[in-house]
Amino acid sequence: MNINEIIDILSYPFMIRAIIVGILVSFCAALLGVILVLKRYALIGHGLSDVGFAALSLATAIGVSPIYIATPIVIFASFIIMYISQSKKINGDIAIGIFSTGALSFGVIITAFSRGFNMDVYSYMFGSILAMNRTDLFVSLFLSVIVIFVFILFYNRLFIISSDENFARAIGINIRFYQFLISLLTAVTVAVGMRMMGTLLISSLIIFPAFIAKKLVRSFKYLVILSALFSIFCFVFGLIASLIFDLPTGAGIVLVNIIVLFLCSVINYLLCIRKVEP
Repeated sequence: MNINEIIDILSYPFMIRAIIVGILVSFCAALLGVILVLKRYALIGHGLSDVGFAALSLATAIGVSPIYIATPIVIFASFIIMYISQSKKINGDIAIGIFSTGALSFGVIITAFSRGFNMDVYSYMFGSILAMNRTDLFVSLFLSVIVIFVFILFYNRLFIISSDENFARAIGINIRFYQFLISLLTAVTVAVGMRMMGTLLISSLIIFPAFIAKKLVRSFKYLVILSALFSIFCFVFGLIASLIFDLPTGAGIVLVNIIVLFLCSVINYLLCIRKVEP
């Protein structure tokens, strides 16, 4: 496939929809990923993606648009996971593991009793640019704008909570409220991105860009900026890679993220060597 053929494909309406939604979801995931990685909540994205698979299986079985079913279910699950984690009766990782495996099993059972693992379910699991329609575009735009707006509105407090939770509590910030807010925004981002990235790979958009940026910068501000840039870059080139090599969209994006992570790790290693040289 040459460059002209790629440009022609990218100009199709369904590709334009995928690019718009993909950039927005990548941006939202990068913003939240910074906080989740710093607070070591990154696995919540993986747990919610498995819940999303169960919700998508249910939506497919009853013939309802997946995003309308997945969004409220994933949000509800995020609140339950956060509540259990905050209660300190069950470790957060254990709570995520319970929901993750339980929801995945529930989704498989629903799929098996309905129509089996057809192409629709396969595309939901691994992502498909063909899955985006006009309704998905408008709903995704609306939800993504809300996530970005809320993040910008509470940026300062989210920064303080991510940097020093004890200090945030000392100056009167309601830690529990903002933890549930982060959980809510993460759930919305996961629900919006599942159609394109796939339920099994959407968590990579949250984890990879922030982790890559963390290898190069330490400032929270630049961590957010660099994470967003890496996320959008990896999405665009991952989408192109999926077209060239005929890969599922999510797999192509994850592949590019892994390559960028490797390169940044090498750069970080070389910089560390230079610092210790006499």
